Amino acid sequence: MPSAPRVKCPTCGTTIDWSPTSPWRPFCSERCKLIDLGAWLAEKHTIPGEPVVEGDTVAANDDPHDDGAR
Repeated sequence: MPSAPRVKCPTCGTTIDWSPTSPWRPFCSERCKLIDLGAWLAEKHTIPGEPVVEGDTVAANDDPHDDGAR
């Protein structure tokens, strides 16, 4: 049986097995997982994209391409 792939924890760099025996994968521990979550919540991590302009929102059920003609 092949061994599990090894990956580095994105928070601390510790190498772990990517397997069911590593419950916090890709993190090495719950602590590293929570540190990463805190960084996202503090907006230290971001995903590139277009800036959001205040008041420029579309409701989930609104189709911006729908002119209302049926």
